[in-house]
Amino acid sequence: MPLGPIELLVVKFPGNQFRGEIAPALADLVDAGTIRIIDILFATKDEDGKLSVAEINDLDDAEYATFDPVVSDITGLLTPEDVEQLTASLEPNSSAGLMLFENTWAKAFADAVVNAHGEVIISERIPRAVVEEMVAAADTQLE
Repeated sequence: MPLGPIELLVVKFPGNQFRGEIAPALADLVDAGTIRIIDILFATKDEDGKLSVAEINDLDDAEYATFDPVVSDITGLLTPEDVEQLTASLEPNSSAGLMLFENTWAKAFADAVVNAHGEVIISERIPRAVVEEMVAAADTQLE
């Protein structure tokens, strides 16, 4: 099955302060057909810096019930080596969510580019903070 553009997202939670707002937001994106989650893992470093990793099936019943509707087919593409590298800078007593997702909204466009013998030469996500700085700077210049 051909895929649309795939992105990796790692979200850090200092002090292990993960709360439940993320799962409903992901569910909205999945339900709308905007993204499809390909792989998702949860990593935690304890106070001594020891890393533990949980897949969705490893979660307790309440957490599993929260994320299960969001994830249809887990591929296992994130390897233990990926997790080690992606969590290397994670501080003790913190956690992270690691997710691979397909931008299903972009699949039709990507297919059109391929069918037109086009080739994407740059595709880069600009971080939200950078965009906000650019907008603030532009607003300042207009004043």
